[in-house]
Amino acid sequence: MKVHKVLLMCGIISSVLWISTDIIAAMHYDGYSYINQSISELSAIGAPTRALLATTGIIYELLLFAFGLGVFKAGSRRRALRFTGILLILHAILALISAFFPMNIRGTQMTISDTMHIIFYTAIPIIILFIIGFGASADGKSFRIYSICTILILLLFGALTGMAAPQVAAGLPTPWLGIYERINVYGYMLWVPVLSLILMRTEKGRIRENAEIINDI
Repeated sequence: MKVHKVLLMCGIISSVLWISTDIIAAMHYDGYSYINQSISELSAIGAPTRALLATTGIIYELLLFAFGLGVFKAGSRRRALRFTGILLILHAILALISAFFPMNIRGTQMTISDTMHIIFYTAIPIIILFIIGFGASADGKSFRIYSICTILILLLFGALTGMAAPQVAAGLPTPWLGIYERINVYGYMLWVPVLSLILMRTEKGRIRENAEIINDI
């Protein structure tokens, strides 16, 4: 049970790590605009923050993988939750592979690495939508409504982010792109710890019930 709790806590730790790294990297990249530039530019080829993002990215993906295992185990009696765990693991694996295909700095000529980067970061958001959709079954009506609202936010700001992609490739200004993308990503990063807390609470209640049954026997 302690191991399972640690696995579920990895969801909270992963989101805190990702968001804090994003903020710190943006602060240490001279000339970078947190408001107007994409997140991927922090880990782009030639970016001064690439090494930081590469290191913390691996840690994040390992934490997300562990969380996926915890969610899968928590879904022993619920198929949708087991599928959520599998999708979280898939997200972690794809994110790890995508690290080998960073984008080039804005305005430079596109290469195969840029193309692969676009492919991965087209697939991953779709997987995230399914993660939230299946994971919405983890708790009652309130969590389902929260999950639906999160999906709608991701669809809206994901579309706004996608519309700015040609401007990034052409090296043109992208007003508010950083905000659009961060609302999108941070929305998911907030949903993950909420799911983690719900599953830990459920697991704690299950342990208490089992203990009461044993005591009654």
